[in-house]
Amino acid sequence: MVRKRLTILAQKRRRNPTEAEKRLWSHLRAKQMGVQFTREFPIGNYIADIACRRAKLVIEVDGGQHAESEADIDRTREIEAHGYHVIRFWNNDVLSNTDGMLTVIAQHLAIARNRDSWFEN
Repeated sequence: MVRKRLTILAQKRRRNPTEAEKRLWSHLRAKQMGVQFTREFPIGNYIADIACRRAKLVIEVDGGQHAESEADIDRTREIEAHGYHVIRFWNNDVLSNTDGMLTVIAQHLAIARNRDSWFEN
């Protein structure tokens, strides 16, 4: 039942992304970085903003309300317990420095490729 509720919530969130999520997604969709990303992906009891299942990478795009949030710390712990690495960007950083954020994501993908050799499959 929880999984179904999360799936429904994820579908609603896909229809109403923030401007920062839209901007970042426009660069990640359709394997533009060589791997498939998905938006609003349920992991455990949480929904990741953007995830790459193959690289086990989660990208969270947060507004100011998330600053030093205990709930986000718990969220990160649970997502990481499922084998994912979580990186977080602030909305304003994505909007003002999209290329810089894409560089960071590319670096994390390179680490995942080297760690798991999944690029050979």
